[in-house]
Amino acid sequence: MKTVMKFGGTSVGDGTRIKHVARLIKAHVDAGHNTVVVTSAIGDTTDLLLDTARKASTSGNPDNIKKIIAELRTTHHKAIRDAFNSTIETSSAIEVIKEINSRLEEVEKALIGICYLGELTARSVDFISSFGERLAAPILSGALRTVGLNSKSFTGDEAGIVTTKDYGNALPLERTYSQVKERLGHLVEDWVPVVSGFIARCEDDTVTTLGRGGSDFTASIIGAAIGADEIWLWKDVPGIMTADPGVVPVARTLPTISYIEAMEMSYFGAKVLHPRAIEPAIRHGIPVRVKNTFQPESEGTLVVGEEEKRRDVVKAVSVINDVALINVSGAGMIGHIGVAARIFTALAEAGVNIMMISQGSSEANISLVVDDKHLDSAVRAIQTDFKNGIVRDITSDEKISVIGIVGSGMAGVPGVAGRTFNALGRAHINVIMISQGSSQHNISFAVAKDQSHDAVRALHREFELDKIKI
Repeated sequence: MKTVMKFGGTSVGDGTRIKHVARLIKAHVDAGHNTVVVTSAIGDTTDLLLDTARKASTSGNPDNIKKIIAELRTTHHKAIRDAFNSTIETSSAIEVIKEINSRLEEVEKALIGICYLGELTARSVDFISSFGERLAAPILSGALRTVGLNSKSFTGDEAGIVTTKDYGNALPLERTYSQVKERLGHLVEDWVPVVSGFIARCEDDTVTTLGRGGSDFTASIIGAAIGADEIWLWKDVPGIMTADPGVVPVARTLPTISYIEAMEMSYFGAKVLHPRAIEPAIRHGIPVRVKNTFQPESEGTLVVGEEEKRRDVVKAVSVINDVALINVSGAGMIGHIGVAARIFTALAEAGVNIMMISQGSSEANISLVVDDKHLDSAVRAIQTDFKNGIVRDITSDEKISVIGIVGSGMAGVPGVAGRTFNALGRAHINVIMISQGSSQHNISFAVAKDQSHDAVRALHREFELDKIKI
């Protein structure tokens, strides 16, 4: 079996956890599996680097940068000591220490450059944020060598990943797949490559990052390139669950779900998987397994192309917070061609993503849900475009949440919507806006934010999601 195993930041949060991860990988390889490992940064390293970069661009204080670099050096040296179960001066640690120190010197120079220039470009942000993973990969690779495995670390670009020039949200070019196969495909038979997740390079040879879910994306790209049998995403959760256990304590781990369900759930607030991150796996039909690093005996959740039809028409209930509702209304909109197109164009030009849409058949009202941080720019964009009286009112509401129920078994099954809104009615929850796509894989609706948790719990009970077999 050929496997790509990705470990998130919590999984490699310190040296002790890295040692635990090394033992998990060792057991997997000893069981006869060829394995490529993808790692995130240690703990909050990336957040610390980005915060330092932002402060450097405004305050211009090199002494603060030196202090942060010293802190990172201490953290990573301790991680090496704990992961290798040795003192820092032993020969097994010397090579890794040199690499870590060299990279810390490189990022220190970059941060001081930002300090003197007084600006932080998108290109600089990607370069700075890449160092978290570039510091973690050599340590995890060294830990694998201490447990008896042949291992070598690679940055994303060294592994063959080349991307578009969209800093902060880059996409792999098609030749990435042949390059990764060429560089890692045969190596994996005798070695365990450890690849820094999240980062790559574009054709201009500058560092790029893959955006949200970037390390998962790296694992998915590599899995597709080498023809992996499965991609394992190790996280600090037991798998993909029927609801947030913080909201619904009886939430269960789903044993299997389909790709489409995973994507729908991710969009509706379940942050375990990002849709784009598993796109290469979907395209190549590779199952993705979500497992808990700290409960490795659990099977977790397997994400597959299609599932057998089950009695559980609804699989999960999710909630999106930090959103805002915009209502655009006016009698002049009725029968006026192109109103919706103008709204969407105005918002696109303002850089606003529309998360949910609803329009009544009267055409006198269009409701939109956007990220709340984009609310002001969204309203301004619509007001600017409609100065001719077609639109009479533009109102907004930030005190909302979007609830989504998800399940591929919902398609073609009558009564799901009825059960949904009857359950909400019994719980005295008012529905502000409703949206359902023709795929029928989800029903989404807006409720008052202070009723969102009650809505999730009511629907979890209605569809008996606590009784899903695990």
